Amino acid sequence: MPKEYRTIEEVAGPLMLIKNVSGVTYNELGEIELGNGDIKRCRVLEIDGSNALVQLFEASTGINPAESKVRFLGRQMELAVSEDMLGRVFDGLGNPIDGGPEIIPEMRLDVNGKPMNPAARRYPQEFIQTGVSAIDGLNTLVRGQKLPIFSASGLPHAQLAAQITRQAKVRGKDEKFAVVFAAMGITFEESNFFIDSFRETGALDRTILFINLANDPAIERIATPKMALTAAEYLAFEKNMHVLVILTDITNYADALREVSAARKEVPGRRGYPGYMYTDLATIYERAGRQEGKDGSITMIPILTMPEDDKTHPIPDLTGYITEGQIILSRDLYRKGITPPIDVLPSLSRLKDKGIGEGRTRADHSDTMNQLFSAYARGKDAKELMSILGEAALTDIDKKYAEFADAFEREYVSQGYDSDRSIEETLDIGWKLLRILPRSELKRIKDEFLDKYYEE
Repeated sequence: MPKEYRTIEEVAGPLMLIKNVSGVTYNELGEIELGNGDIKRCRVLEIDGSNALVQLFEASTGINPAESKVRFLGRQMELAVSEDMLGRVFDGLGNPIDGGPEIIPEMRLDVNGKPMNPAARRYPQEFIQTGVSAIDGLNTLVRGQKLPIFSASGLPHAQLAAQITRQAKVRGKDEKFAVVFAAMGITFEESNFFIDSFRETGALDRTILFINLANDPAIERIATPKMALTAAEYLAFEKNMHVLVILTDITNYADALREVSAARKEVPGRRGYPGYMYTDLATIYERAGRQEGKDGSITMIPILTMPEDDKTHPIPDLTGYITEGQIILSRDLYRKGITPPIDVLPSLSRLKDKGIGEGRTRADHSDTMNQLFSAYARGKDAKELMSILGEAALTDIDKKYAEFADAFEREYVSQGYDSDRSIEETLDIGWKLLRILPRSELKRIKDEFLDKYYEE
């Protein structure tokens, strides 16, 4: 039996100080038994000599220090994992909330995971088709990559996340593919939207959902991504599955981190966030990847809303350092009715060159991608010039580029949230748009591809 302590000194918000403890370790789990027999759970945040500072998973109401006792369980937070988790919905601490039975675990894993040896990492290079042209064609996602989506409040990142979850697939191979979806600090309506959307399309059968609602405790929000990634590591490295992890919304996670840091009276860093936020985010993002000797992989799409649409805010700023690119949603495109409103020019996938070309997508992919970027950038410049100087100031070729930019947004980027385009469809739409321009302008595409596709 674990030793019990009746030495609660103080309760302050989500924190509690216990005196005269021995043999207690950092991050160890504990239980608080109240005078009426109720149990609350906690976790050790700090050890100072014989004093332990613990953080409660639930509200501290009802705790009377004189009548309550604490016992430490001798283990860190664990997740019971099994393949039966697929198709199920859990809360942020891994408890089923879909009315189904408890999971009979195949094993119990520490939610902090085991660090991946950098020398054992395999290079990400296989194409994942999301069915979204602006991602597949221009900012290609490859297996084992971390590619965040930078959104802003009021933009439809939830619909895009649900669309990618439903549509993502590894092509051409009969390999087991699963999605782990973790939502942090979302509303009840959003939670229902995700669950219903996956259930209706059958995507729920290959998905594990972890849902932490906005009214759940901050400590549960901090645990949610760790739970999700533990489930993903089990499926990828024990069951050899290819796993796509979608985390939304990282901003809510970082705010919970700030809340806990403030409760501990730590010295705040930039914008009040703790100084260790970079390290903390890295411990989440770096759990994606592929390992030597293992067939499975973890690909990650973290989604975050940029406070005040500011790319230099600490959360998107630090995320950009750790991950391999970003997909940026644009308020201007959203106002124009472009769905999804992906702004392709500032978006970037640093590994896109590794996942495209002959044998992966199509031989003409790289050339057409560069040409589309170049033509769209010039078309946007032409439209800006037109708005300042009027259409008369544009040359004939500038007008063609302006026409191309409008058609590109309307037909290539905008496809709705139910359209699942194959990479061939995406490339063919790209060629159709490039035919707006004279062949002599397509200087970034080899003649062999122009002969094959331009004249069709």
